Amino acid sequence: MLLSKKFVRLAVAVPLLLLLGGCKMVVMSPSGDIARQKADLIVVSTLLMLLIIIPVMFLTLYFAWHYRQSNKRAKYDPKWHHSTALEVVIWSAPLAIIIVLGAITWISTHKLDPYRPLDRIDAQRPVTEDTKTMTVEVVALDWKWLFFYPEYGIATVNELAAPVDVPISFKITSSSVMNAFYVPALSGMIYAMPGMQTRLHAVMNVPGDYEGLSANYSGGGFSQMRFKFRGLTQADFDTWVAQVKRIGTTLNRDSYMKLEKPSMKEPVRYYASVDSGLYDSILNLCATPGTMCMNQMMHIDKMGGGGLESEKNRERLDYDTRRAPLRGLDVFYPPSTPEAEGTQDDAVTGSASEASAFIDDRSAIPAAEASRAAVGHIMPDGTVMDGSVPAKDSTQGVSFAPTNDISNP
Repeated sequence: MLLSKKFVRLAVAVPLLLLLGGCKMVVMSPSGDIARQKADLIVVSTLLMLLIIIPVMFLTLYFAWHYRQSNKRAKYDPKWHHSTALEVVIWSAPLAIIIVLGAITWISTHKLDPYRPLDRIDAQRPVTEDTKTMTVEVVALDWKWLFFYPEYGIATVNELAAPVDVPISFKITSSSVMNAFYVPALSGMIYAMPGMQTRLHAVMNVPGDYEGLSANYSGGGFSQMRFKFRGLTQADFDTWVAQVKRIGTTLNRDSYMKLEKPSMKEPVRYYASVDSGLYDSILNLCATPGTMCMNQMMHIDKMGGGGLESEKNRERLDYDTRRAPLRGLDVFYPPSTPEAEGTQDDAVTGSASEASAFIDDRSAIPAAEASRAAVGHIMPDGTVMDGSVPAKDSTQGVSFAPTNDISNP
């Protein structure tokens, strides 16, 4: 009676499992060629492993049933200890599968390398010399995504658009902490790290709206750090670019410093123009006025160092953009152009109180310096650096490396 009830429950559950076939499994049915190849790789690898798993599971259940105590016809030999034929099957079959999996892994690792430029649009169309690649520069902010389109001079927040069947070259970085850029329908996940640049090459083959997200925990707004990827026809993409230029605003240093403030569920924003070199300054952690770019310091180190004069650069090399404020997420950022220094009387109100948000409970600064902090940058030790660059700079007269690109040798 108990056994029959279990069979009834199983008979009811199996049809319900079939309903899962209606679920949208974007990873296994993507719309981009790179993601499609990765889905095929998952299927092939799974089937190869099932060649061992299914027989083992079946034989385990069969032996338990066949050699049950009530089966008197089953021949059981307790002294059996060896069979050459069985040993050959047991060892050769898994070994062959491991060899095949290893070969597939080696080939796919090189073929699907995210740094490798695409050699095909899809399985039927190769990339030709006339195929134009679109570049998109990606910045992971707290907690939103900023996209630069250098070929069009525009930028967007939390919306990424690209024409279908056009290769895309992504340059990816972060403004503060490590993150991960992921559009399941387009390609795999790629890390975004501050001060470094990772790469991704991909292509979207089917028009539509797809979900993009952060795939690496990065703080309180991580779960809402999502964006829309729009795969458009070339005509629709041109219309979209024209719309961004028509209704967008300007993304300069001041507006970027405001955008960089931690925020959640940020709406889509369009920028019709972008300050030249803004992405490179974000990549090199020098978007904040008065800070030294990492590639500048790396060049100084490469040339043997700046000697004693390099001490002047110490305060300009503080890249901590996640300094814990006293008042939640209301963090103060200095303007691009320093204003006149305040007095001790006005240091207790207004911008001085905002500047004090940078200071944690382990440090303190005089009231007059707090007023100066409103137009400068407060260091962890309580010192204040204004937005100006020292007249005598150890970097003067040298050239700098362009980027901090993480690339294959």
